Amino acid sequence: MAKVVKSKTARRQKQTEVFPLERTNFIILGVGVLVIVAGYLLLSGDTAESFRQLTVAPIFLLLGYCVIIPIGLMYRKKQRSTAPEAPPAVPQQ
Repeated sequence: MAKVVKSKTARRQKQTEVFPLERTNFIILGVGVLVIVAGYLLLSGDTAESFRQLTVAPIFLLLGYCVIIPIGLMYRKKQRSTAPEAPPAVPQQ
């Protein structure tokens, strides 16, 4: 069986790294973190039988972890299409 020999002279091309997250993504992630912190603050307290601790706080935490944070990671601005414009109308004589 023939052995495949890789050439050591192959040059690695310099890749320009583009950070996938933009300012909008960080704003959405910040809102998600604030909602999560608010959820934990609503969860704190002495009694464990209040409506706030049993219902509102888990909803805030669920929204923060399962909705807002993933949206912040996946959000991407729509790119404008570069479709050619329609030709100008020919005036009738």
